[in-house]
Amino acid sequence: MLTGRLLVVLTCLAALGSSLIAGVFFAFSAIVMTALGRLPPHQGIAAMQSINIAVINPWFFAAFFGTAAASAVLAIASLLRWGEPGAMLLLAGGGLYLVGSILVTMLCNVPLNDALAAAEAESIESAGLWKRYLVAWTAWNHVRTAASLAAAAAFLLALMKMIAAPGQSMRFLAAVM
Repeated sequence: MLTGRLLVVLTCLAALGSSLIAGVFFAFSAIVMTALGRLPPHQGIAAMQSINIAVINPWFFAAFFGTAAASAVLAIASLLRWGEPGAMLLLAGGGLYLVGSILVTMLCNVPLNDALAAAEAESIESAGLWKRYLVAWTAWNHVRTAASLAAAAAFLLALMKMIAAPGQSMRFLAAVM
């Protein structure tokens, strides 16, 4: 069972991780995909293929999957602490991140990336693939952005509920000190 201190620290880390990942996804939706879409298809494909290789690194994986691990632990802890302040928000935050970020990535964005990886950037067929890829990948990325941001908000609201509970303010401060 998570102690109060560990619950607070893990919730803070999940809020920060969800926020960080939401920012990465937002940057892609708002900037990167728009810029890549302005390139000729063969250049856009080559650039995205390179990005999809570069994203496989310890820094991104630590943030992406570390937040998933924290989210899963918090979702389970919320069920064990159901009557306590913020439990429902912890479950919501964990679910939003795990489903909206991790599951959508695995079921939607990764298969699109795999199809793009197999494409010849210079081929005529790839131009049509690229056009479809941009629309579908970006739409699913919007879902990931919104879910990660909503998860961060749920984790922050859970922390606020924990603090606002009668007699919890001092315990919360002791937990973070």
